[in-house]
Amino acid sequence: MAGWSEQNIPDQTGRVIVITGASSGIGEAAAAALAGRGAQVVLAVRDQARGDATRARILARSPGADVTVSLVDMANLASIRDFAARTSATLSRIDVLLNNAGLGLQSARAVTVDGFERQFGTNHLGHFALTGLLIPTLLRAYAPRVVTIASIAHRRGAIDFDDLQGEKLYNGRKAYGQSKLANLMFAYELARRAHRVSSRLISVAAHPGVATSGFVAATGMPGPMVALGNLAIRILCQDTAHGALPGLYAATMPSVQGGEYWGPNGPLEVRGAPAHAKPKPHALDREVWLRLWTVSEQLTGVTYPPLA
Repeated sequence: MAGWSEQNIPDQTGRVIVITGASSGIGEAAAAALAGRGAQVVLAVRDQARGDATRARILARSPGADVTVSLVDMANLASIRDFAARTSATLSRIDVLLNNAGLGLQSARAVTVDGFERQFGTNHLGHFALTGLLIPTLLRAYAPRVVTIASIAHRRGAIDFDDLQGEKLYNGRKAYGQSKLANLMFAYELARRAHRVSSRLISVAAHPGVATSGFVAATGMPGPMVALGNLAIRILCQDTAHGALPGLYAATMPSVQGGEYWGPNGPLEVRGAPAHAKPKPHALDREVWLRLWTVSEQLTGVTYPPLA
């Protein structure tokens, strides 16, 4: 959509939107844009102080906006369950769940509280569990929507069912690519399941291209390499406000359909205005979608309720 920007977001008054990873980067940019258009926004964040600071910045930009902070650690299933229970008890409904939180490429293997490889556990399993637990609250809305933020890194990803947790041989790039491919496959499989039962719920994926979101600093590379990487991103790519646009388009535009994938329209989808993104063929393997879904249920202990 050439020229589509934050100013084109429809009025969001009356909509309740939950955003994970909303204390910085693309998540904060999305939250600020949606709050500015009248949405009731829940900042689902890991750190209270950072969440409060983000809320203050949003309110400075949009005085009177309805923004709250709620704690959740996407690398901890107990925290996710607690957040889902609190959210379901306090919100009458959720119109949009924006699964945005993401751990950047990790050069050294680490595990979550539950023993999952951190990138797979945080980026995919955490959002798989959260979405499943919030389905009943989402279905209270007239037209609920789940937007999952994937990445162009899915292009080099593969779901290694023989070593999902990187225990046999860990490679940070491989693990990150796997986690973002899992995000995309999850969005597709949720859309397929919703369509099959004529659910009101739609599931959409989006990716930000390459944006200045701080992921380079999270890779654990030496300081000079981080500085060089950030400089290259600033020159060649886009800022977080523009990186948030595909997800905002997917979350707000009435014409968006379940099973779509949105990203920047520039060369290699690195930057640009929102447009239909092009997944790699291996991301469209429905047998892998189904197997990943089954394994995710087993690992998280979350079984999805009926979608209709």
